[in-house]
Amino acid sequence: MTYTRSTRDSPVIVDYGAGNLRSVAKALQRLGAAPLVTSSADEVESAALLVLPGVGAAADTMRSLARLGLVEPIRRFVASGRPFFGVCLGLQVLLDGSEEGGWQECFGLVPGIVRRLPPPDQSGGPLLKVPHMGWNQVWQKADHPVFADVPDGAYFYFVHSYFAEPRDRSTVAGETEYGVTFPSVLVRDNVIATQFHPEKSGDLGLRLYANFLAWGRGQRTH
Repeated sequence: MTYTRSTRDSPVIVDYGAGNLRSVAKALQRLGAAPLVTSSADEVESAALLVLPGVGAAADTMRSLARLGLVEPIRRFVASGRPFFGVCLGLQVLLDGSEEGGWQECFGLVPGIVRRLPPPDQSGGPLLKVPHMGWNQVWQKADHPVFADVPDGAYFYFVHSYFAEPRDRSTVAGETEYGVTFPSVLVRDNVIATQFHPEKSGDLGLRLYANFLAWGRGQRTH
């Protein structure tokens, strides 16, 4: 599915059947970008900027990406140093694997594993529903251009039952509390990824995407 034609500097959105593709594309269009939504391995590998959105289960996502021949092109894209943005499940599959459904091997681009959020506290503490769904705060743990004009502790929209647990804490740029404190923004070299959905998070979500686009343009001029 092609949402619109891409120009040389436009983001490419990976289409593997995830449900939030159109909302991500529309958010980028509101910022003046001309995103290309595609399942073509050639277009993914030749992209200037790449966005991997995601909803659902890690196993289904990895199977769909493998069926479309997109796993290795995405790996090569990230290895090339070009700007990459992962959203929700697009963050989780960057790690070595996920405990969802037993064990699912993922990309292995960020060392670590994905664990299930803890069940509701039975000891008299607050009863927290899983999935974690709704608005929650993101506390910034690193200075990064993606946070330009985004207040520390700002609220973003989450929908997830699992969370990333990277081995290298220096990759954690933002954290959120929901029964546990978990990474809600990961940053590693050319990779930015959020556990929340910027496209569902109002003006500040658009600001994050705008910051990614600006950062990506700057990265490509160096």
